[in-house]
Amino acid sequence: MSRSKPDDYFFLRNASKARLREAESARNNRAEILRAYSQGQVSRRDLLKWGLITAGGALAPIRGLNPFIPSAYAESSDGVPTGMPPSPLFGAQAFTQPMPRFDVLPRLPIPAVVDADHPHPLNPIPQAESNQTQIPIDPALVGGQTGLMGPCEGRPPGPIWAHQQFDLLPPKMAIEATQEGAKTNLAYNPGVDSTQNSGIDPTQPFEFKFHPDLPAQGPLTMWTFNGTIPPKLIQVRYGEPVLFRHHNKLPPDKRQNGGFGIHTISTHEHNGHHGAENDGFTGAYFFPGQFYDYHYPIVMAGRNTINKDASDNHCGGPDDSEGIVKIAGDWHETMSTHWFHDHMFSFTSQNVYKGNAGMFNIYSALDRGKEDMNDGVNLMLPSGTANGWGNLDYDINLMLADKAWDKDGQLFMDIFQFDGFLGDQMTVNLAYKPYFEVERRKYRFRILNASVSRFFKVALSDGSEMIQIANDGNLFPSPVKLTQLDEQGIAERYDIVIDFSRYQNGDKVWMVNLAEHRNGRKPNSDLTLAQALSGDSTDPCVGKFLEFRIVRDPAKPDNSQVPAVMIPNPDLTNIPISRERTFLFGSGGSQDTNDPVTTFFGPWGIQTDNQGGVMNADYGRISAAPKSGTREVWTLVNGGGGWDHPIHIHFEEGRILERNGSGRNVPAWEQGRKDVYRLRPGGSVTLTLQFRDFGGMFMEHCHNTVHEDNAMLLRWEIDDGGTPFLRPLPTPIPKPTGVTFEPPTEILPTAF
Repeated sequence: MSRSKPDDYFFLRNASKARLREAESARNNRAEILRAYSQGQVSRRDLLKWGLITAGGALAPIRGLNPFIPSAYAESSDGVPTGMPPSPLFGAQAFTQPMPRFDVLPRLPIPAVVDADHPHPLNPIPQAESNQTQIPIDPALVGGQTGLMGPCEGRPPGPIWAHQQFDLLPPKMAIEATQEGAKTNLAYNPGVDSTQNSGIDPTQPFEFKFHPDLPAQGPLTMWTFNGTIPPKLIQVRYGEPVLFRHHNKLPPDKRQNGGFGIHTISTHEHNGHHGAENDGFTGAYFFPGQFYDYHYPIVMAGRNTINKDASDNHCGGPDDSEGIVKIAGDWHETMSTHWFHDHMFSFTSQNVYKGNAGMFNIYSALDRGKEDMNDGVNLMLPSGTANGWGNLDYDINLMLADKAWDKDGQLFMDIFQFDGFLGDQMTVNLAYKPYFEVERRKYRFRILNASVSRFFKVALSDGSEMIQIANDGNLFPSPVKLTQLDEQGIAERYDIVIDFSRYQNGDKVWMVNLAEHRNGRKPNSDLTLAQALSGDSTDPCVGKFLEFRIVRDPAKPDNSQVPAVMIPNPDLTNIPISRERTFLFGSGGSQDTNDPVTTFFGPWGIQTDNQGGVMNADYGRISAAPKSGTREVWTLVNGGGGWDHPIHIHFEEGRILERNGSGRNVPAWEQGRKDVYRLRPGGSVTLTLQFRDFGGMFMEHCHNTVHEDNAMLLRWEIDDGGTPFLRPLPTPIPKPTGVTFEPPTEILPTAF
């Protein structure tokens, strides 16, 4: 008899062929419903009315439509049935392909004076306000109408959405990328030679495959930066503002989406310290045929009040030799490992899962990426020595993500899993269970959880030590030695150092995932290392997922360090607390506004300061409006014990003061600065934030992106900093013909 339950996700390992055929047939039968829902042709309300989904968001128990219901076919009682047909491997074996390093996007210098002899690398030239030059609109974007025109840039127009401090912090570097369908990469730039990339020859075409033995992904199935893999890496440094131009080259016909995802996008540089016009606000999306210019000033927080004369050597970025470009601000706010991804309203999970995600390394006087430079400021973390900054030889970006694909090997997502979607195959840098060749020395790994709903808990297969040096891109006050990392929520970054000198050439060791899921709400349990390695878990993403092959001694002595003191926390002693707020994250959300563009209905929501109930997302609603230049304390509360929520607050990093009401509950690896806060089932986190330097409308949401999309997201804003801001700020309403504005749909009484 089957032991299936409605909240289980994966099938038994030994499910019968008849049972798998039945489940595959059910998935095929509902494909048209999935497609129509993903394209906005039917709503969640329609599906509820027709009885195709339950009030909680699960697919209704209808035979022939839902693969989760009890089967007419018998199954073994061994294990736990877990939902959908397994992703076929087409003969691909684990640890038989090299892990590709990230693809580094070119940096294009902007001349100090632009003229005929010194042209700007971007055309048209970026400007402070949105470029409203009119271009033809593809008829597919406007219901088949022909002859219509719209702006070339999708950024909302006018002074409110102009780049803040654009003249004061003019871009010195340009980076350009497209968003488009999967294709072969003919210009792969790993930033290192092949010996540091497990032998991969970057001059050879890089096919869009999770593994050489798996089918190539189609152009409607995956949408990535430049339409290629490996994932993209942006390298920036303090003191060098960057203009990132993002072109939308996705299909104008939104029905051409491979069954999920939407062709409108909004790029969020995760926790960048810049104005809201560059934050990837969920309602500031742009259309195929348009571009959006994002201005990343790459400044230290507190630049208007701390170290204003830029006299501190610790506060700055590396120059092209071995000096420091000193800047204003608080060097205790130095950041290192960010990422960037789509933030399209109610479609973030689908678009990120399709490949809209990259990583963003920030280099500083303290963390310059040159391990042999001992100037009394540089921390000399593992990186390399060839360049004055940004060496990648021993500084490795890892993007962890679970994926699933259909019987044809094409990426698949069940968008009816409103509790959270899980894949059944592990990828690292979009490669299925690869290996990576290392030398007998120290390496730094910048680990990003880029999943939709899955948490990870990482250990090494031999139980040996790792040194965690950063959390969410912020170097700790002091490193923390661990044999198992903490659970890593979606969007969290854990920087660790592994010393491979303890192994011999020819040895192998594996990264192992200990966090077992049975559904997308939260991990079911954290297994022991022995349990995870036994192969007995019903979760196919438990166990080994990345193999390290120790292949040689280092060519040069390893001069890198992990110093006992890295970046102390900012001193908040003399900064008064101006306001305290409480946000409760829970299920059973409701909607009291009904704007057709800005609202969304879903099972999830947020209650603010005990105002009403748990509210569904409406990005026209202002839930909080802290005053510029102040410090506040926010308490984030999990409204139930059956799920976990990794909560992300945009723009400002915070420090956790208490877990579950006590500072004693804050572990060493959470005592630095953070931007994602795992609440734990039934738990709470109290944190402190400052609001300074820039303004506009920002967001707070669960980074289980399915929860965010359905509809656990709210808008907060800083709008009292003077011209050009208005209070309250008008809400942008994007259309192919141009962005219009409307007043906020609601302002909570406690917002101001």
